[in-house]
Amino acid sequence: MLGERDIMMRITKRDVQELRKRLTKKGCTFDRVTGFYINSGREVVLRFSESFANLPEEEFFKYLEIAKKVFSGTPGKNLLELSFSDTDEGRAQQEFLRTLRSDKDCTDELIDHFYDLIMEHYHAEGSYLALLFHDIYDVPVRTKDRQKLDDSEEVYEYIVCALCPVDLSKPALGYREEENRIGARERDWVVGMPEVGFVYPAFIDRGADVNAVMYYAKSDSHPELIEGLLACGACRTAAEEKLMFEDVINDAFGDMQEQAENTYLFIQRNLDGLVAIREDTEEGSGDFALTAEDVADVIADIEMPDLVRESIIEGCAEMFGGDLPSASHLVDAKLAAEGERRAQILTLQRKITALEEQLDEARGLTTADAEPAEPLENSAEGAAVAPRKKLELRLPGARRESVRAAVIDGKRCLVIPMEDGETASVNGDTLPLWEDGGQADDAAMEPEAVAAPAETATEPEAGAASAETALEPEAVAAPAETAMEPEEVAASGETAAVEDAAALTEAADVPQAD
Repeated sequence: MLGERDIMMRITKRDVQELRKRLTKKGCTFDRVTGFYINSGREVVLRFSESFANLPEEEFFKYLEIAKKVFSGTPGKNLLELSFSDTDEGRAQQEFLRTLRSDKDCTDELIDHFYDLIMEHYHAEGSYLALLFHDIYDVPVRTKDRQKLDDSEEVYEYIVCALCPVDLSKPALGYREEENRIGARERDWVVGMPEVGFVYPAFIDRGADVNAVMYYAKSDSHPELIEGLLACGACRTAAEEKLMFEDVINDAFGDMQEQAENTYLFIQRNLDGLVAIREDTEEGSGDFALTAEDVADVIADIEMPDLVRESIIEGCAEMFGGDLPSASHLVDAKLAAEGERRAQILTLQRKITALEEQLDEARGLTTADAEPAEPLENSAEGAAVAPRKKLELRLPGARRESVRAAVIDGKRCLVIPMEDGETASVNGDTLPLWEDGGQADDAAMEPEAVAAPAETATEPEAGAASAETALEPEAVAAPAETAMEPEEVAASGETAAVEDAAALTEAADVPQAD
């Protein structure tokens, strides 16, 4: 299983670095390099074999740079450990590679056959260059504290294969010396860094393992090459597994690509956290194979439809089978950081919304006007009457007793006394209160100047005054809550209305003095 392969990965970064550090001008011991160049029509354009030590210095370093690339990367991600299949084909191919890496037994015919196998099984787009390096490394003895001794512990003989794309250089302007002018630069074919490569035998625990191959892949692992040329079981690189997992997320969301993108970032954040937790365990490693339960836990706290959640779990099972990838292979540090940033923003937005709701409630801005209309009530005469609307006002307990009800300009009003220096706002808008102690534009009246309720009768002299004339306080009936002499109060609301009308009529008939 792939999960077991990841956990049992024996090639270590230390082993890889030991070989890579030797690839310098002084440390390199490559004795030969052979190669062949295939064009886009899959035709052999060139075959060559060179003594590495006799290469011009510029070419020496360019070839060295290509070889070093095969030793770059991370074991288990783009550096894979392959094992030969337990078949006749696998055993035959293993023996072929053992002969190919032998300085004594390798022949030109054997090398040509190797290149023929590459042409048959490597499905590359465009032209490419196949290179084969040979080296013998006297592995020095090291002490327990990693100190190097002069004695040789083992002779490690190996080959390095690199498959490099060959592309036309980009069009550009350049100086044409023969013509002494600036003109179009002549384009030529340029060898790039290898897309795939391998080292045989694998260097494991500072020694050769003839049963294993160290395989390098930049991105695409080219399973056809692994199975056809090397006769090994196909493996996936971390980049391939990451793309496959992202495809599962996108397929689960369908056309909801924005939600898919956010979800993938949150999953990256959770996977990164899961790896960090496992690194703190007794095993001390975050490189572990995921399980179906791990996948469910990673998406458990992310908001998404239940059908999408189920689709992700089922999609992982279908895409990877029982061989779920290593958690560390799926984590992208940059995406995990972006997921953390978006999660923090989402948390802050929710807190702001909750605080705004609390502030609205504290300010008394919630009203029952927005509540659904209640069924119409029936009056005493049987006519339909609309239900009364309710305005809810919240004030501190100390201010509650100062609120009064009054009728101003024929409208029912609530009167709230204001202290010096106080302001008032409704729905967040500050009211245009007066600042100089004068009256507001709507001619707000002092309590004594407010018209008396219907049940309080005015004196006849008070009724003679014109509506536009300012009334003296004593000419206005006291409010309902003000104590009055019994004889000043009408017996009923109807009597008060009749007497008030009569007084106004009499006052209108009195002739004015000259």
